[in-house]
Amino acid sequence: MRHIFQYCIVLGILPGLGSAYSSPDTPPCRFAPEVSQQNVLSHTDAFVWDLLYWEGKFHQNNVGYNTANGMSYDGTLLDPQTGLHNISGLHPFSAASKESLHVMVLAHTIAGNHLAARFLSPGNLKTAPKLAFDILEKKLQTYLKFNETFPGFGGFLPWFLSNDTNLQPTLDWIDRVPALDNGELLWSVYAAVEALGRSKSAKYQELAKGWQTWLDYTKTTAAEIKPLNHNQLFYNGTGRVCAVTTIGNQSEAIGSPSQSYTCEGNNTLNDPYEGELFAWWLYLFSPHLTPSEKEELWVVKRPQLVAVDWHSNTSLGDVTVQKGYWFSSHEQWKLLEMPYTDVPLIERIFHNAERARTCNSFLNRNPGMYASVNNITDGTGQIVGYISNAGIPSISFQQVQELDVITPYSVFPTILFNRSVGLAWWKNMVDGKGMQNPYGSTESERADGSGISSFVSWDSKITTVTALLGGVTDFVRSKMKSDGVYKEFIRVAQREYQLAFPGRLEGEHVGLCLPTVAVPNTGLVKDYESCQ
Repeated sequence: MRHIFQYCIVLGILPGLGSAYSSPDTPPCRFAPEVSQQNVLSHTDAFVWDLLYWEGKFHQNNVGYNTANGMSYDGTLLDPQTGLHNISGLHPFSAASKESLHVMVLAHTIAGNHLAARFLSPGNLKTAPKLAFDILEKKLQTYLKFNETFPGFGGFLPWFLSNDTNLQPTLDWIDRVPALDNGELLWSVYAAVEALGRSKSAKYQELAKGWQTWLDYTKTTAAEIKPLNHNQLFYNGTGRVCAVTTIGNQSEAIGSPSQSYTCEGNNTLNDPYEGELFAWWLYLFSPHLTPSEKEELWVVKRPQLVAVDWHSNTSLGDVTVQKGYWFSSHEQWKLLEMPYTDVPLIERIFHNAERARTCNSFLNRNPGMYASVNNITDGTGQIVGYISNAGIPSISFQQVQELDVITPYSVFPTILFNRSVGLAWWKNMVDGKGMQNPYGSTESERADGSGISSFVSWDSKITTVTALLGGVTDFVRSKMKSDGVYKEFIRVAQREYQLAFPGRLEGEHVGLCLPTVAVPNTGLVKDYESCQ
C-alpha cells in the first residue's frame, strides 16, 4: 500500500481532504536513511509526505503546545537514550516568534492545504481544519486575556510562560517587550485573517474579525504617542525602532499619563533581515507616524543593506548576495511572511544567497549548513548553550563564528527556491545518528558526528515545515492588495534593494550545490531506542 500511495504523490495526485485516504500510511520513524539522495530528488513529494507525518508529532500537548490555551511551548528536551520527552524537560516558556510559526501552519490548515493537514492531523485529514480553528479561537482568547491583565504591553507579547491557562511574562521579561519577535507574529496573524476570511462559514468570518481587531489595536500602540511625555512603545524617534522596550509598569494601561516606555540602551532594530518585518508594520499601518517619520525608518536601515560577493575561489566564480549579520538561515525568516520575491531583483538576490549557502558547505566538505540554534546537550541531558553566530563569516558583518554545529532547519530558505535540493541537505543532516526521534528531526548536531542536541523546538523544525507550505506570502499578498498597501510595499522594497544593488549580480549561472559527504558515524551517538 505504501508504494502505491507514494506513486500517487509523485504523479501529483496527492489525496486531498475529501480523499478516500483518511488514514494515511505510517512511515518508519527513521525513514530518512532508508532512501537515497537521488530518491529525494526524484520523488520529493513522497519524502515530504513522510517528513510532515513525523514533524507533526511535535504538535501535541506538553511537547510543542498547550491544548488548554492554544499557546506554543518553546520545545522540550528528550531522554538521550529513548528519545521520548519527559515533562520535566519541557520548556514551559515561548515567544511571539514561536507563535508566528504556529499561526502560519494553522492558516494553511484553515485554507484546506493537505500538507498542513498531514502535519496537524495525519490520522484523519478531514478533521484538521476544525482542529486549527479551535486552536486559533483559544489562542485569540488567551491573547486578549493577557492584554487585559497586562495592558502595558499594548497587545504585544514578551517571552511568556504558557504552562498555565493564563500567560505570565517570564522573570527576565517582566516590564520588557521585543519588537523582532512581534514583527514575525503580526504578519503571520495577518495571513491567518486572510485564510479565515476566505471561508463562507459565519464562525470563521467572526474569528477573522476578532483577530483583525487585535491587529488593528497593535497598529495604534506600536508607535502610540503619549499625551504628556511623548514616549512611544517601539518608535524611538528619527526613524529608530527599539529592539527591546522597557515598560514603566506592565499592569498599567498604555494610555495612562504615568506610563512610560524606554528604549533599552542603543539597541535599535535596524536590520534588513527578519527584524524588518516590524518596520513594515509601522510604515504601512501606524496612524501616529508622519510620512517623513515613516521615510526615516528606511534611512536608518539603509546602511545595513549591503551587497557583497561570496568568493568560491573555484571555477564556480563569485556570487553576489546580501551581506548577512552572520549569514545564518534564520535571517531569511522574512521571506516566509512577506512577498519580497514579487520584486524580480530581490528574488534573484535571495536565490543567489542559496547558491552561496549550499556551495559553501559543498566546497568545505561540510555535511550540513548553518543557522542560529541550540548547541548540543551534555552528559546530563542539558543544552550546553545557544549558538547565535553561525553562518558564513566571509559574507557577514560579524565574522567571529562557531562553525562546528549544523542544523536541519538551515535548509528552509533553500526549500523556498528549490524544494528538492533543500530536502537533500535536510536528509543528509538527519541521516546522522540520533537526528530523528519520535517527534521528527532533532535540533542540531556536531558536523563531526561527536554529539547532538537531544531537543526539539519550533525554530529548528517548523521553519522547515512552513517553507514546505510555501510560507504565507500568498495570503499576505492577497490581503495587502485588499488593504491597498501592496503597491507601496513593492515600490519601497524595490527602491531599497536597487540602491544597494545597482550593478550586475554575479553568479546567477551557478547551480545549487548538493551534499557529497555524510555526518561521520563516530560511535559516540546512537539512534534513539524508540526510533531505531
